[in-house]
Amino acid sequence: MRKVILLLCLCHAASAVTHSLKYFFTGSTGVPNFPEFVAVGLVDEVQIDYYDSNTRRNEPKQDWMNKVTDDYPQFWEGEAEKCKRHQQEFKVGIEDAKQRFNQTGDLHIYQWMYGCEWDDVTGDVKGFRQYGYDGEDWISFDLKTETWVAPKQQAVITKHKWDNDKAKIAYYKHYHTQLCPEYLKNFVNYGRSVLLRTELPSVSLLQKTPSSPVSCHATGFYPDIAALFWRKDGVELHEDVDLGEILPNHDGTFQMSADLKLSSAEDWTRYDCVFQLSGVKGDLVTRLDKAVIRTNREKEKPTDMTVPIIAAVVVLVLVLIAVIGVVIYKKKNAKRPPSPVNNAEVLEELNPGS
Repeated sequence: MRKVILLLCLCHAASAVTHSLKYFFTGSTGVPNFPEFVAVGLVDEVQIDYYDSNTRRNEPKQDWMNKVTDDYPQFWEGEAEKCKRHQQEFKVGIEDAKQRFNQTGDLHIYQWMYGCEWDDVTGDVKGFRQYGYDGEDWISFDLKTETWVAPKQQAVITKHKWDNDKAKIAYYKHYHTQLCPEYLKNFVNYGRSVLLRTELPSVSLLQKTPSSPVSCHATGFYPDIAALFWRKDGVELHEDVDLGEILPNHDGTFQMSADLKLSSAEDWTRYDCVFQLSGVKGDLVTRLDKAVIRTNREKEKPTDMTVPIIAAVVVLVLVLIAVIGVVIYKKKNAKRPPSPVNNAEVLEELNPGS
């Protein structure tokens, strides 16, 4: 059943992708060597811009984001002004939260994340807007009920206040269902050569010790809609398999692994690892071969007889190098003219009148 669901997801993903636009804002106090306010935007988890309270400028982080001014001429100036306003709002928000929690310390972090997701085939849109304080949920907006949710008792006052602001709620609904998806569609179009690309991974077989599970590790693939599994005689395995999560790489690609437990007595040639990527026809199959498994086991140490032999050879070589060095040094000194610095005439030229 899991395989059927997985294949259905991959077939759907080959023709449809859910894109996302997210903005993250972080205000802080008492954090050394860190701006008091930072804002970043992400499209499909790729950073598109950056603002902080030190530079007070909003800058693109992708070359293709410079195309935004074709549709929105004052985009960057407008984004910078919004960030400046949010910066002041965050100062007030931190002080307000400190009073609610009866705190006096200087080190506090106030965060805000909002954005939307859009399915490029069905057209379905999902919006989100939530706040956090000191690493925990503070308050979030439920787009379906058009109300605020306060998981902390200290945020209930804010919930009642914001629930009564019907004009702002109407704006949020319009933004998340209309404006945000419009921006997202344009951004995806600007960066389609990057965001809509497909990259196959390099696949390696890894094993820590002879008794450890064999890990099939795929890294460098894009997008993050992929599947990795083990087969035996062409049939997908569910038992003795530990499937890891898809994790991001520093270069924007992704990695994942699947561990297989098996005994050394089995016929390993009956196993293979299969990788499937959305938008790519065909599977990337790696047959299990003991000869190509990479391991971090230490190489065999030299025997007791080998150690003294190696030590004796090293000592002999060092002695020969020392002897040769002395001979060469003496020969060079015998042929070398006196140093100019010790020559009286040269000293007179270098230090006239001395």
